[in-house]
Amino acid sequence: MEPAQIIISIIPIVGIVMGSVVVFFYLLWTHRRKTLLIKAGQYKKPEFDLYSFSLLSGLLLASVGIALTVLLAIVEGATYGLLGGIIPLSVGGGLLGYHFIKRRDKRNG
Repeated sequence: MEPAQIIISIIPIVGIVMGSVVVFFYLLWTHRRKTLLIKAGQYKKPEFDLYSFSLLSGLLLASVGIALTVLLAIVEGATYGLLGGIIPLSVGGGLLGYHFIKRRDKRNG
């Protein structure tokens, strides 16, 4: 093998290892920070707003799904490849449906 091919084959391996090291140290330092905050009595559990998350995720997935569905329908027609657009479209629609159902329940409840 030529040296250039060896270097090219090593680049992804080095990238994966370096990325793993960064993720490891992020998780380690976050864990230590939380541990120290708990010991000091200053830790507050973060709140997750599922209502807003469902709206944002639903809008993003639905718009990506619409774009992919239209593009794949034009390029390939009605084939199994069209599922690449229909799946995110239906997941986005489900999340938007959840958002609007919860919104209606909040008004009535």
